[in-house]
Amino acid sequence: MMLAIPLTSTEFSTLRRFRTGKVRDVYDLGDSLLIVATDRISAFDYVLGSGIPDKGKVLTQLSVFWFAELAGVVPNHFITTDVAKYPAEVQAYAADLAGRSMLVRKTAPIDVECVARGYLAGSGWKEYQQTGRVCGIPLPGGLVESGRLPAPIFTPATKASTGHDVNISEGDAARHLGNPALVERLRTLTLELYGRASAHAEARGIILADTKFEFGLTEAGELLLIDEALTPDSSRFWPADQYKPGGPQASFDKQYVRDYLEAIKWNKQPPVPSLPADVVERTRAKYLEAFERLTGSALVV
Repeated sequence: MMLAIPLTSTEFSTLRRFRTGKVRDVYDLGDSLLIVATDRISAFDYVLGSGIPDKGKVLTQLSVFWFAELAGVVPNHFITTDVAKYPAEVQAYAADLAGRSMLVRKTAPIDVECVARGYLAGSGWKEYQQTGRVCGIPLPGGLVESGRLPAPIFTPATKASTGHDVNISEGDAARHLGNPALVERLRTLTLELYGRASAHAEARGIILADTKFEFGLTEAGELLLIDEALTPDSSRFWPADQYKPGGPQASFDKQYVRDYLEAIKWNKQPPVPSLPADVVERTRAKYLEAFERLTGSALVV
């Protein structure tokens, strides 16, 4: 099967670019923002030379699915993905926007990543090995990599524009934001969102090991869930039928990409490599499988 050409950049010259992230290009439309999920893929903090066809569509459509599923927990910034309803000045770019963009409300983003962990993996596993804690939270001894925690935990992190986010304690987050009550509210929402989402995923044969959320405040002070939600870029999704605690797990994300980069012994410095066709195709297949299993629907391409 011939794969679509990945969209790795947007050049909407008549729109005001607000921000360019590793994956998303954001445009300021005045009363709202236009978020466009490209097919860029990053690994080890670098955007790679190859894109993954339809990855941006997976990220957008999966986020929209979760925004609808979880709206009863907390409101979100989503307005529409219907390009015909976008402002007139956007219509010229409709072909690039279809299926991979969304119009959202503006907020003042809260400067803390809200991470929920139900399993011991990634930076949490590394910290536990060294200290027996994760983000200041003491955990029982004898836990293993990828093991299920006694109960999900809230482990905030400071946002980093480049490089890795830095794990901090809940107390650090309260001091960072200067608002302990807000952090308590964020912890409650983060854990409730994680609980609802992990139950949904588990019923579909997928373990949601951990995930991160972002929140923002409107001018009226309303707290909204923003950015993306529960995608393979922001979450660890593991196939439940292959789960075996005690080491790394198979996953619905960039596993093939990371494995390839390790195999070619890339030094994780520029110039960044491009990916061979088989790695691109297998990575795309994993993103699509996660989407279809979680939503019960086919991706709109």
